[in-house]
Amino acid sequence: MSLPFLKMNGLGNDFVVVMSEGSAFEPSREQASAIANRVSGVGCDQLIAIAPSHRADAAMRIWNADGGEVEACGNAARCVGWLLMEASGLDEALIETPVGVLGASRADPGTVTIDMGEPGLGWRDIPLAVDMDTREVALEVDDILRAPGCVAIGNPHVVFFVPDVESAPVTTVGPVIEHNSLFPQRTNVEFAQILGPSHIRMKVWERGVGQTRACGTGACATLVAAHRRGLCDRRAVVTLDGGDLTIEWRGSDNHVLMTGPVAVEFSGRLPL
Repeated sequence: MSLPFLKMNGLGNDFVVVMSEGSAFEPSREQASAIANRVSGVGCDQLIAIAPSHRADAAMRIWNADGGEVEACGNAARCVGWLLMEASGLDEALIETPVGVLGASRADPGTVTIDMGEPGLGWRDIPLAVDMDTREVALEVDDILRAPGCVAIGNPHVVFFVPDVESAPVTTVGPVIEHNSLFPQRTNVEFAQILGPSHIRMKVWERGVGQTRACGTGACATLVAAHRRGLCDRRAVVTLDGGDLTIEWRGSDNHVLMTGPVAVEFSGRLPL
């Protein structure tokens, strides 16, 4: 017995996508981590399961590389949206996730837009352990890494604004902030450099994964955090290690839209 999967990526943020048409795919933490292992498993940042849904075209569940199940993954949602639209022949799809139903639509060829909904901006939304102004949180690492912004895009994010992102201590400071007691559910950590009102350069330490080439929800959170502080427009290109995402925080309904490419790497089967 085995389950078919696709290896996909969005800007190098890569996924093992399992299509579960019959019984639900319910990997244990150890099994999910084993599949994600880049030495002995298939290797990925996140494991994704697609299952039937009564509320949308399909449901999506997400496990990080450490085996922990999480609420949201923007780049994976774009990949799943593309698969659903390819299967239906339509230009739109709805995806049920733990944080609600997300809408996907075709953009340019090979490119998908996901409506990530409204960002969470209250301290309980992130969540934080104590009441703070999430525009500038009272958290300081040094003279540069201080007063970050916090945003929830289905999952928690903390965004540090730096003068030079290429020298940002992603792999040393990232895990420390991820496990800081201010974040009871841990957090994703972004390091962002404002290149102009419509261009941001960003690196990311993902909760439960480590440094990755891209993070869709992180790019969304960075745009929102930057605009709240008057550092950029409501629409900007966010350049990550894996490439560019276009992020828009729409003023009409407060929704955050993310547009970027998807790619299929190979297919296979997972033994049950």
